Amino acid sequence: MYFKSTFFEEYQIDDKRVTLGRTITETDFVVHAGHTGDFFPHHMDEEWCKTQPFGQRIAHGTMVFSIGIGLTASEINPEAFSKGYDRMRFVKPVHIGDTIHSEITISEKGDAKRPEMGTVTEHVEIINQKGEVVLVCDHLLLVKRK
Repeated sequence: MYFKSTFFEEYQIDDKRVTLGRTITETDFVVHAGHTGDFFPHHMDEEWCKTQPFGQRIAHGTMVFSIGIGLTASEINPEAFSKGYDRMRFVKPVHIGDTIHSEITISEKGDAKRPEMGTVTEHVEIINQKGEVVLVCDHLLLVKRK
């Protein structure tokens, strides 16, 4: 992890970066359930899940989001501030043993209320080892101008 100043003018539409991967473990399921209180059987009860159409435990969507976004945090930009995330969708289930990575594409730029800032939207896709998109969202940034 390192600091790299990137100003609004330096962001280019369609620029893309790809993270390293991370394999999802049973420990991830247990720790996330403990943090959130979400012990629903879809995530925690292997035997019950065998009786359901999906056949195995499904990762918490919020865990996939947290890990996938965490993978993007290899570079700190002190010129940008996160405003949040829009249009998040859980596209496909993630299971124990799946490996995910994130692909981030600059999709929009615009003016901000404050003239010394601009807005940047990063479209985030979290992708499994099969190349399937499992989660999508848009990361909204407020970025300093030069």
